[in-house]
Amino acid sequence: MDITYFILIIVGIIAIIIVGVVVKHQKSEGRKKELAGWAFSKGFNFNPARDSGIDNRYSYFKCLQRGENRYGYNIIEIEGNVGNRPARAFDYHYETHHTDSKGQRHTSHYYFSAVVVEANLPLKPLCIRSERLFDKLTEFIGFDDIDFESSEFSKKFYVKSPDKKWAYDVLHQATMEFMLGAPRFDIEFGSRQVIAYRNNTFKTMEFEEALNLVNGILDRLPESLLRELK
Repeated sequence: MDITYFILIIVGIIAIIIVGVVVKHQKSEGRKKELAGWAFSKGFNFNPARDSGIDNRYSYFKCLQRGENRYGYNIIEIEGNVGNRPARAFDYHYETHHTDSKGQRHTSHYYFSAVVVEANLPLKPLCIRSERLFDKLTEFIGFDDIDFESSEFSKKFYVKSPDKKWAYDVLHQATMEFMLGAPRFDIEFGSRQVIAYRNNTFKTMEFEEALNLVNGILDRLPESLLRELK
């Protein structure tokens, strides 16, 4: 191969890499500015720095325990401005590794967004998310989720909890109707917090939608259940 042609190929590859790095940096900086502007307009605190302790702080949320090199960033602290409950919104990263047939190690990076709302109440485990095709298939081999009186809700949502009574207490008729009309997020209940997330990064308005969804569920907890929890 002619040396000049070889050099041009190398230069072209380097140029593509540099352009990719620049574009990625510009997108990252643009997102920081957008989220910072939204946070400040609402009176929230914004910190773009990485926080490697979020997975330990919320260790009961399975979505934050995936892979390795886990950290949160673009963190927004929300103190009682939405639903009168403290909350934290953030972007999140983790990575996985695999070795191919040639023995080469490859790393895959994953990014998504989430909000965590402080319930200020003792909670029990509960998972709520949209029904997926795989869920329908597993019904045939006995791995069914919790069904509700609302057939529409049962068709559209997958619900899991070790305590069925708890699931029924939280997801009563008014809450099911509320969730059917709200944007969809994956929901997990921890010991005293609730997380809402999707497996992608949120647009700015989606942080508000996730906050409103979680607060809407907590606002609708029955008085009898609140008395029991308190």
